[in-house]
Amino acid sequence: METESEPYVRLATLRQLHQVVAELNTARSLADTLQTVADGVVNGLGYELACVNLVRPDGDLVVAAFAGNSSAEALITGRVGSRDAWERRLAMGEPWGALRFIPYTEGWVLDDDDVPQWYTEGPEPRFEDEWHPADRLFAPMYATGAAGGELLGVISVDRPRNGRRPGAWGREALQMYAFQAAIAISNARLRANMQRALVRLEREQQALRASEESFRQAFEYAPSGMAIAEMGGDQHGRLLRTNDALCRLLGRPASAMRRYAFSDLVHPEDIGTLLRTSAEGGRAELRLARRDGTYVWVSLRNSVVADAADGPRFLLTHVEDIEERKRRELQLAHRASHDSLTGLPNSAELRARLSSRLCRRPHAGRPSAVDSLDAAYEHGFDFGHASLQQEEGFDHHVHTVAPPGGDGDVDDGTKGLAVLFCDLDGFKSINDRFGHHTGDAVLIEVARRLTSGVRDGDTVARLGGDEFVVLADGLGRADAQDLAVRLRNAIIPPIRVDGRAVRVGASFGIGWAHCGMSADEVLHSADQRMYVEKRSRAKQQRRAG
Repeated sequence: METESEPYVRLATLRQLHQVVAELNTARSLADTLQTVADGVVNGLGYELACVNLVRPDGDLVVAAFAGNSSAEALITGRVGSRDAWERRLAMGEPWGALRFIPYTEGWVLDDDDVPQWYTEGPEPRFEDEWHPADRLFAPMYATGAAGGELLGVISVDRPRNGRRPGAWGREALQMYAFQAAIAISNARLRANMQRALVRLEREQQALRASEESFRQAFEYAPSGMAIAEMGGDQHGRLLRTNDALCRLLGRPASAMRRYAFSDLVHPEDIGTLLRTSAEGGRAELRLARRDGTYVWVSLRNSVVADAADGPRFLLTHVEDIEERKRRELQLAHRASHDSLTGLPNSAELRARLSSRLCRRPHAGRPSAVDSLDAAYEHGFDFGHASLQQEEGFDHHVHTVAPPGGDGDVDDGTKGLAVLFCDLDGFKSINDRFGHHTGDAVLIEVARRLTSGVRDGDTVARLGGDEFVVLADGLGRADAQDLAVRLRNAIIPPIRVDGRAVRVGASFGIGWAHCGMSADEVLHSADQRMYVEKRSRAKQQRRAG
């Protein structure tokens, strides 16, 4: 090289620099790029040893690549030096542009820090610019290419092949190479991040597709009804999608279901329940219309499907057929409130119906318009005095009143709730003579005749044994007497059981229910009147009706 001119040396160095920089851009992974950086220093820039120290996420620097000596590579590759130790080295180094040089005369203070390094020995330099084995030269690599950017790593070099410390041109070449290496490392990291992001995105998309397919299968093949409905806006509640089970339950094709909202299908009495459930989520039991016009009891469970950006968007509704369960519940309720033999309301149901018409306070008559106005002025039209208003007769309860007077008084036309207590005459002898089977048949027929003889809104109940009670509202005293006669005449005709005819009579006592009485007091009053009526007739007449 001594015989070659300086311009030729520079040109040769540029060619080598161009070649090693071009090789940087051919590396595909980050690891390949780091090794190419170290190899480029040895192959293209005239150094025997090169080490690439890469900044880790925690800030410390790890030896990521080494070139030039396999023994040294095995010794320090993968070892870590602290960020503080590296900052100390870069701060104490002699600035050669962006490079930092620490001569052997000053580097001894760094022998005990934690930065990985190799040790070589050699004689004292014979001339001023001769390279000593303990000299250190660092080329920092920054993300933006300038010293003010983020530190990516540091290239450490040793043993220039010409044995001299690099001159201005050699320093410039190493500095330019570090700049290009920083760009290559940044690009490799970017590619690696993009590849990881793409892999993660593909996995997320696969998971999303798998989740959507799982939901589709769970939705379509669920044994119970499923529906997706709009939430909010003008189309709130409109069905967007229904599964086959719901279509079969309501007897409607999926294409027709999309023309409806649940509010179009729900029973009119259940619309309030539906609206509360749709607004709040949760569950409800209501009736939905089938295609044939009948209704089926279902249990609705709503889940709000929320969108991260737009808020709640859809209602996912699970529809379960509970018709059989409701039928059993109704049967159990009917058995609890009705007589098992005759099917009539039993004693508990009779008392419940009677109590629902009565309040504890006796009704003193409807206040006149003048009394009402005086009361309003007296309380200053303050509608907050609920308890006081109730005491003065302004509550919403419709009081039950009894026609005035006794049995001998003239009927003044007042209507009330008549309670007809019926006791069968001669029933015990039929039971004793012909057995319980015949007695049960007589009770069933009497119940049928009583039910046929009253209005649709009246109640016929069996208290037990041979006692029946009729509740008939809106009757005057004469009306109640006429009803008792009609019912007695309906019971008197012979009843045929197993080919034989038997007869029973009936005694009726008429009581009147009014507020201030309890249900038991009303029934006791009617019962006493029945016994008075029974004793007033001869035994032969009672048997004859």
